[in-house]
Amino acid sequence: MAIGFREFPWYIQALFFAALAVVLVLVGEFVPYSPVQQARVSRGQLDDQQKSLTADVSKLQVYERKYAEFKADMDALQKQLDTLKTIVPEDKELDEFMRLVQGAAGGSGVQIRRITALPVNTKDYHYEMPFEMQVDGPYYSILDFFARLSRLSRIINVGDISFTGLGESHAAKYPVRPGTTVSGTFIATTFFSKPGEGPAGQASTKQPGKK
Repeated sequence: MAIGFREFPWYIQALFFAALAVVLVLVGEFVPYSPVQQARVSRGQLDDQQKSLTADVSKLQVYERKYAEFKADMDALQKQLDTLKTIVPEDKELDEFMRLVQGAAGGSGVQIRRITALPVNTKDYHYEMPFEMQVDGPYYSILDFFARLSRLSRIINVGDISFTGLGESHAAKYPVRPGTTVSGTFIATTFFSKPGEGPAGQASTKQPGKK
């Protein structure tokens, strides 16, 4: 006579279900291609991908920091370049040069009587633009004028200075300010560069008619 499963005692049924659960777990863990096994493999692959991506992110973070440093260096170099363009502009910028010189003279109480442009001198990587200037004023005002020229944003070199006391012949040419004691001339040289041109002075020096 067959006995139904429900007729077994409850603890026998409990043991049976526990054993069945153990069997199912073992089947899921060790039987190939089971859903649990596939999920475990997929999770392992995802973990490997995460580790690989984490390593790549760490490498990129290093480059990100280097890029920030590189950009800061580029910004600093650009500022230096802008400063150099102010000191030695690309073009002559005569109007700006005259404004700077007149401003220095006006601030020092010096009178500029004459500005004569001299030939531009070509150098390897820049051009020299000299001017002969005639000024007069009090002695210490002349010194202050030269000091102001040295502090300008644009480079202005002063040379060939020739000053004398203010004589009657000089005073007869034009009226001078009270307190003027010194008159003379000097050469003020400023500089400019031309982009896109090679070093000057590389032309052939061979004379015509000679081989």
